[in-house]
Amino acid sequence: MNHQDPLKKKKKLCTENSINTLQSFLTPMTGWDNTQTTTMIASLLLLALVAHSLAVPVQSPDKDNLILADKYLRRFYGLPAGLHGTKTPSGAFRAKIEEMQKFFNLEVTGNLDDNTVELMNKARCGVPDIGEYNHFPRHLKWENLNVTFRIVNYTPDLKRTDVDKAIHNALNVWADVTPLTFKKLYTGTADIMISFGSREHGDFNPFDGPDGLLAHAYPPGQGIGGDTHFDEDEHWTKDSSAYNLFIVAAHELGHALGMSHSTEPGALMFPIYSYAKGYPLSEDDIEGIQALYGPNPNGRKVKPKPDAPNKCDPTLTFDAVTELRGETIIFKDRFYWRIHPQMVEPELTLIKSTWPSIPNKVDAAYENPEKDLVVIFSGIRMWAMNGYNIVDGYPKYIHKLGLPKTVRKIDAAVHIQDTGKTLLFTDEDYWSYDEATSTMDKGYPRSIEEDFPGMDDEVDAAVYHYGYLLFFHEHIQYEYSYTSRKVIRIQRTNAIFNC
Repeated sequence: MNHQDPLKKKKKLCTENSINTLQSFLTPMTGWDNTQTTTMIASLLLLALVAHSLAVPVQSPDKDNLILADKYLRRFYGLPAGLHGTKTPSGAFRAKIEEMQKFFNLEVTGNLDDNTVELMNKARCGVPDIGEYNHFPRHLKWENLNVTFRIVNYTPDLKRTDVDKAIHNALNVWADVTPLTFKKLYTGTADIMISFGSREHGDFNPFDGPDGLLAHAYPPGQGIGGDTHFDEDEHWTKDSSAYNLFIVAAHELGHALGMSHSTEPGALMFPIYSYAKGYPLSEDDIEGIQALYGPNPNGRKVKPKPDAPNKCDPTLTFDAVTELRGETIIFKDRFYWRIHPQMVEPELTLIKSTWPSIPNKVDAAYENPEKDLVVIFSGIRMWAMNGYNIVDGYPKYIHKLGLPKTVRKIDAAVHIQDTGKTLLFTDEDYWSYDEATSTMDKGYPRSIEEDFPGMDDEVDAAVYHYGYLLFFHEHIQYEYSYTSRKVIRIQRTNAIFNC
């Protein structure tokens, strides 16, 4: 027997009653017959249904992203528990997202946009970014300048001597710029107790398995104060193949000495992990630790890493500029900016965070969109990248392009898609490379000043847009028409940032 769904029957009765009511109301007013009235009612109902279907609520963030953000903001920004279950983030939730976006110099939207979620997924330190939320007063420091430390246990990922060396070097990073000295203990309780552990490891501040949280440390003080813990679920190395113990230890021991997180992307105390060779402290790190302990009385001179560049500095210069799949990439010191048509603000990132195997200093770069490659030059070597991946077989020497051995670096490079040629600028001359035949064109080098009238005789960076070359030299940008062979506009270099 076919039983009708009572709910459907109820809806049908409601619809019929509504139509009958409208018929009895409209027929006397319009003079229409029942057929005309019914047609009119059907049209009105159809319009109502269409309007209802178009009134789709704003799509709420992905559930997984909400859970990720809830955990992240509770751990690092003091978000009260219990808000991730809501389909639409609350005002408090959005305020914490904005606080995090301000800290990392992202576009402040209050939304879980792609850039924000991407950063939340990056490996980082487990110490909160906002000082008030670590439950300790600020500006804690060791009163005794001779600080003791003890390595309680060792990771099986490295030899014991490699662990000892990493910790020793990490402490010396801070000793070089302060009056602090460090003494290693082999038994008993030291000021700084260093250990490796996984998940819940005894301090009710659990790790989260591979990636994510790498380590954490506590500020100076009694008991757990100064203690420094590394997640044993990570793979620890002495190079860039996984997480470099020296770099993470130098950061965490900064916390153990009283340092909080820095908002400077180039600082050692920036919370996101990145690998880089060389001296790890920036000017920001040195100023912070010396505010607590003062300078090294022995007066040892150290050369800090350059701070992150200011995109609106009127004297800003570029090292290299290239396109990359619709984005513009601008290299400066150890950093690069990403400019995307859909991004309001350019995104500043450490080069090593994206390409650990290329140098910190990029001299020139260009995109060959036909081959979907970006070529980066540093000194006498070059790297080819497919998207964000280094192509096998690189680096190669720049002389493989056909340049003479007397050329030791490329100042700027730009691919002219209309001609298939790539121009390579060196000092006051330039070369033309044919991408189709992989050979250098005859008759080169030629003079920059003669072939590009109105330009300076040297180029720092160049990029090609729809028949126009943008040349950058020092703090000046030249817009050059490639077809009419003349400069049509001169601006500051950072006009590209709308400064």
